[in-house]
Order: sequence, then structure tokens, then C-alpha cells
Amino acid sequence: MKLAVVGVNHKTAPVELREKLSFGQDLSCAIDELKAITDGSVIVSTCNRSEIYVKLPDDAVYDDELEISDAAQRVRAWLAQFKGLNLDDIAPFLYIYEDNRALNHWLRVAAGLDSMILGEPQILGQIRQAVAQSRESGGMGRGFDWLTQQVFAAARAVRRDTKVGAQAVTLGFATAKLVTQIFDEPSRLTFMLVAAGEMNRLVAHNVAALGMGRIIIANRSKERAENLAAELHEMAKAANRSVQIDLVPLTELGAHIADADVISSCSGSMDALITHGMVKAALKARRHRPMLMVDLAVPRDIEPSVGSFDDVYLYSVDDLQHVIAGNLEERKQAAVEAELMVSQLVLDIEHQMHVQTARTQITAYRQTAENHKERLLNTALARLSDGDDAAEVVKELARTLTQTLTHAPSKLIRHTAQNSEADVLEMVTHALNHAYRD
Repeated sequence: MKLAVVGVNHKTAPVELREKLSFGQDLSCAIDELKAITDGSVIVSTCNRSEIYVKLPDDAVYDDELEISDAAQRVRAWLAQFKGLNLDDIAPFLYIYEDNRALNHWLRVAAGLDSMILGEPQILGQIRQAVAQSRESGGMGRGFDWLTQQVFAAARAVRRDTKVGAQAVTLGFATAKLVTQIFDEPSRLTFMLVAAGEMNRLVAHNVAALGMGRIIIANRSKERAENLAAELHEMAKAANRSVQIDLVPLTELGAHIADADVISSCSGSMDALITHGMVKAALKARRHRPMLMVDLAVPRDIEPSVGSFDDVYLYSVDDLQHVIAGNLEERKQAAVEAELMVSQLVLDIEHQMHVQTARTQITAYRQTAENHKERLLNTALARLSDGDDAAEVVKELARTLTQTLTHAPSKLIRHTAQNSEADVLEMVTHALNHAYRD
């Protein structure tokens, strides 16, 4: 199977170009157009990459001067034309990998080894979605769907058997990890966001994904709070979960602290928003049920003395950064093992692809032989019907069949003798000489 990938990512292109090459509403149209120049395509488009994985036609020709096939060149030219860009302008930012390099790249991407955040798990889900969209648009092509399943299985194996994605390396992921370590049954918890800025938004996405039963958003701007609430509602809907989301003014924060099991605060205020006294009163109202409080603000939103309460787990942004730094180093070490595993998995998939190809070719060869036999048999039967001597007809049929059976193997032996090592020639001739023995 001839595979190629044409694309850009956060390492090769600035964000302005990545935005121009991203696919959104035009994805189905793009897949339809790619059908004309490929035997299957999957387009992976995220904020950090736009990649076109394609199954190239079997007759694709490799261009030694450009070091890419003519088919991959057509995909590259199509991308520029489809996006209304000059190919010469974008070519320096594009990468093109083919065959085993393309497969290696795809496995690295799916396993999170090529991500901005090493080992992040979201990319595998994004590739799954891309494959599903291609399938719905009729863009997978013969045999390509099988390959995507091998990619998924390989990526799962890398993440399962190495620690490349095991530890938290973002503030949002680290906060969600703390929730799972301290509490059971997220659906029975109330999560409070103090301020709805970008940092807290990322934390909210990670923590809400655990299946929190209720979320309180305390923010100065009602519009920004409503926008975040809409995002979290969509997340819950996509996961077939229900969530109660309440919006409260920041000025009423103190009245709702007692409701919160988990609080993430990142307001940018110059003064503490959550004081020792507020938390003391909240704990009394909660009958000292534990609280997790994460303060991502600088200066701090939560008075440090809050951490002295036995029932409060208080983490500052520095606490989480120290944890993340250690975890990131562990991921980097695990990535070495993961890269070796990817290389082996590429070889395994290539072996399976060769077996698949051989099986298809054997089926085609047998069908060709069957068709030829039918033609010869029909000719022989027609001669017998015309009264020709039966013995002569049978002799002619046997002679013609023998010529057919020996012609292709004879060419194979000559080609092997001219182009292969002696042991390969011996193996071929031995197999053919013993093919018709009892």
C-alpha cells in the first residue's frame, strides 16, 4: 500500500499559515475532490496541524530529483489550489512523507509523540473523528480503512505499554488528576470556577470531562461566563451526560463557597478573593467535608492560611508547576521507549500490509488462471462437438495448459537470476521444481 502524508504543524509553520490551511466546513468538499487523485484520504485538522493522509495509486511514480512521487506532488499542488494559496509560498513549510516514513509519522502523531504537549491524548480522538468523517464522505477507499485500524491499535499499544501519557503535564490535567485522587464519584461533586479567563477555561474542560454533576461559574462578565457555560454544556451533551451549570456574580462568591467541593480560581485580582474567614464558615456549613482548592492566580486569589485547615487541600500554581516539571521529565524518558516501540510497530504493520498485498495478488492470479482455463476448455469442447479427434483435442489442451503454466515461472526464474542473490534464485527454483510433485 502506497501511503503519503502532506501537511504542516506547529513545528514547521507559523499560526497564520496553519489557520489558512485548516479545514472546517470545507472538509467534505476537500475529501470529494481528493477522490480524483488518490485511492483514499483522511484529513486531520487541529489548531496545531493540518495533515492529509492519502493512499496513493499503485502506479504512482517516484521522482528521484524531487524525492517525492508524482502522486504526492499532485496532492501538494491540490492543497495550494484548494486553499487559494501560491504553492511556491507554502512549499517551504510543508512536509511530505511517503511509505514507511509516512506510516511512522502517523503512528507518532496518533500516540502523541509529535504533539506540542508530549503524550497528550486528545489527538487520537481527533484522528478517529477525521477517519469517521472521511468514511461518511466515501473517502476511505479500498484497503485504507484497514490501515487506519492498525494505526489506532498501535497508538493504543504505545500509550498502554509506555508512560508517555501517564503523568499530568498541563495545569488543567494536573487539576483533574487531583480531583480523582481526592474524591470518588465526580457526578456527585460541585465544581466552582472563580473567573472565566483562558486559564480557568482550560482547567474547566479537563475537570468537567470527569463528569461533574454541578458547575458554578463566578465571573465579573456575564457574557464570558455564558460562553463558557455553553461550551461545557456541549461537552456534556457529546458525552451523553447531564450537568447543572449556575452563573453567579463574582460579588456573591462568598455565599456559594460552601456548595463547592472543588474550586479553581484565576481572576487576576490584586487582592485575595477567598479569605480564611470565608473558608472557615464554608467548612462549618459543609460539616467539614473535604475541599480541593486550586489557586492559579498571581497574585494569589486564595489566602495561603486557608491551607492550614485539615479539610482543605490547597494547591498554588507553583505547587502544580513543580509536579508538572517532574512529570514532563518522566514523559521525555518514556518517549524514548515509545519511539522504539513505534519503529517496531511500523515494521509489524508493513509486514501485515505485504501479506494483505500478497493475498490480493494470489487471488487475482488464480482468477486469471481460472479464466484462461475456461477459455481453453470451451475451445476444446467446441472442437469435440465439431467431431475433431478426441485424443488430439486432449493433447492440444494439455500442451497449451503446460505452456501457460510454465511461461510466467520461466520469466520469474530469468528475472531472479539477473536481479537477485543466489540464495533467492535457489529458493525460487526449488519451490517451482517441487510445485507439481506428489
